[in-house]
Amino acid sequence: MKKYNIFLSIFVLYIIINTIIFPSLYIKQTLNGISAWAFNVLPSVLPFLFFTKVLSSTGALDKISKIFKTPCKKLFNTSPLSSAVFMTSIVSGYPVGAKMTADLYEQGKITKNDAFKMCSFCSTSGPMFIIGAVGASMLKNPVYGYIIFISHIVGAILNGILFRNLNVKEDKLDKISLPDTKPPPRDLSSMVIDSSLSIISVGTIIAIFFVVITSLSPLLSLMPCKISSILAGLIEITRGCLDISTSYTNIWAIVAATFVISFGGLSTMLQSLTMLSKLNMPVRLFFIQKITHAVFACVISVIFVLIVF
Repeated sequence: MKKYNIFLSIFVLYIIINTIIFPSLYIKQTLNGISAWAFNVLPSVLPFLFFTKVLSSTGALDKISKIFKTPCKKLFNTSPLSSAVFMTSIVSGYPVGAKMTADLYEQGKITKNDAFKMCSFCSTSGPMFIIGAVGASMLKNPVYGYIIFISHIVGAILNGILFRNLNVKEDKLDKISLPDTKPPPRDLSSMVIDSSLSIISVGTIIAIFFVVITSLSPLLSLMPCKISSILAGLIEITRGCLDISTSYTNIWAIVAATFVISFGGLSTMLQSLTMLSKLNMPVRLFFIQKITHAVFACVISVIFVLIVF
């Protein structure tokens, strides 16, 4: 841990010195990050953050999830509520699934063990980004976007099955309070404030990681473009997918983009972990879950590519 802190301190000092030497470059990249958040993430994620919170407060999720009680138990060995979180995550994208999982835990509707298992399959990207931004815009073919999206979702399901037997130690407080815990009363203003703070934190993280990639660009430029684009994607998926679209042939760009999107990038991971802070989600466990998701989705995409093309 001490060595890690030393390394992190050196890297942060390196970034600060660079911002002083090249202020215009870093101001531009920060604005690019804010722009990516404002035009891609904010319109698609904010409504879901707010309305899923409203839906959760009304108790409607309990009724909807009863339909999927058996499939969730057999596939993922989790609470029926995980089905509603999974479907919402599929539609809305990062980091709504993590936020809903944390809210359900805070309300006492799921155990910590359920929440940890749900993180393996309820942390997904959405169709607006995958099919629209990546497929249609970056790769110039919506069909590629559909292949990536299907591979991504199937990978998430397989990942949930992989972690279905995960067992974490429950706190005594969790065991005692869960049966009698009721959702805290929420008014409209508190829901708006909570949703706004969550989406602002997401925008801050995106802008920061655009700056991080800029700081690492001298190192990335020394590597072959195919490798550097993957590494950029492992840091921030939007920037990585843009680089992949120009460095890979279209067919293998599908596979590379699938891996990067399913892993989510360190930026998205930090967004999700911020939402999961009350769960004390172990960073190592979440990192492993995202790696296995990326591997599953990548293998599925390779199968699609070999069959279709």
